[in-house]
Amino acid sequence: MERTAPGRTFRERLERSWERSGSLLCVGLDPDLDTVRACLPGSDRPILEFCRSVVDATADLVCAFKPQIAHFAAARAEADLETLIAYIHEAYPGVPVILDAKRGDIGASAEQYAREAFERYGADALTVNPYLGWESIEPYRRPGRGVVLLCRTSNPGSDWLQEHPAGDPLYLRVAREARERDAGDLMLVAGATWPEELAAIRRAAGDLPLLVPGVGAQGGDPAAVREQGADSRGRGLVVNASRSVIFASVGPDFREAARDSARSLHSLLRLAG
Repeated sequence: MERTAPGRTFRERLERSWERSGSLLCVGLDPDLDTVRACLPGSDRPILEFCRSVVDATADLVCAFKPQIAHFAAARAEADLETLIAYIHEAYPGVPVILDAKRGDIGASAEQYAREAFERYGADALTVNPYLGWESIEPYRRPGRGVVLLCRTSNPGSDWLQEHPAGDPLYLRVAREARERDAGDLMLVAGATWPEELAAIRRAAGDLPLLVPGVGAQGGDPAAVREQGADSRGRGLVVNASRSVIFASVGPDFREAARDSARSLHSLLRLAG
């Protein structure tokens, strides 16, 4: 399912989205079925209705949406994910959709994961684990699509691998290699919970865009993210907030609460100028 403009890289589309929204904010769509049912009692398709409502409430404030595939698959709601992404493309065509699936495999399996993300779901970009090397990344590199490589994740337990070895940690090797191989399609995941390491990644990655989770429920500081992670033009960031926005209220006013939370983050992540 082709949803990209001919001749336009994912980076160019992201640049347009930054300009359109005036913001570095991304809203993560991580629906929890029990919570969603509490917000929408009696709904026949609560996950789809909930996520679509959050999208409608926040679309003018964001540079991207990031649905997390496990939250849909665990609830047997893959069809809702397909419908949701198609809805975002139709209703808000300037907003890229980053599918958070953290795929990582080689050969025919990687090709099938790429087909799933880009053809079945129609995602604009996909998160990918680079642990198996570049042969596991190449199948995802398609015209107009983005590949978002895990670099320095926001969870505390990531240290044992991502900081090894001392002196030249793995996450900086990922950043440097991505910078060298970029063709307008690569991004890096760099957690907001590690601001000093975020600065090191920015130095290693140049102006490569960074997807930054960990703002909101995980406690990352938007101001520190901007200070340490912005590129040479004061942008280059897609700062994701999920639970702090979508579950700002778990009652019937969840739409209004989500917008209020997104508006507060938008003001902190507004583009300069």
